[in-house]
Amino acid sequence: MRQNVILDTGPLVAFLNRKDKYHGWALEHWAEIEPPLLTCEAVISEACFLLSGTNKGQEAVMELLRRRVVDVAFSLSGNLDRIASLVKKYSRLPMSFADACLVRMAELYGESFIFTLDSHFKVYKKNRNKVIPILYPE
Repeated sequence: MRQNVILDTGPLVAFLNRKDKYHGWALEHWAEIEPPLLTCEAVISEACFLLSGTNKGQEAVMELLRRRVVDVAFSLSGNLDRIASLVKKYSRLPMSFADACLVRMAELYGESFIFTLDSHFKVYKKNRNKVIPILYPE
């Protein structure tokens, strides 16, 4: 079982939406992760928005939080300068605010993986030059 897994929006949406093309992949990998999956409020916001058109999608996100299967383990307070630095560094991609928060979380949780569908995480570096381990569909 993997621990300290940082959850991005894509796998969260895929896990909860049976119609998502990555639903099976997300289920398979989700089963290999020791809860809680760590995330940030920006990911929760994105997921709720993307699941707003599905039956009880937003409620399912809230239930995962309530049951502490998913834990918001990041505070912008004290991390804003680093977030701003990351957004500037990767402005050509461009890097989303949520992605910057997840990269910062990867810096704070040193032995973590980012569970993502976003190929940008193959480019992003933590601590300025270190590869970020990712769980990503190949």
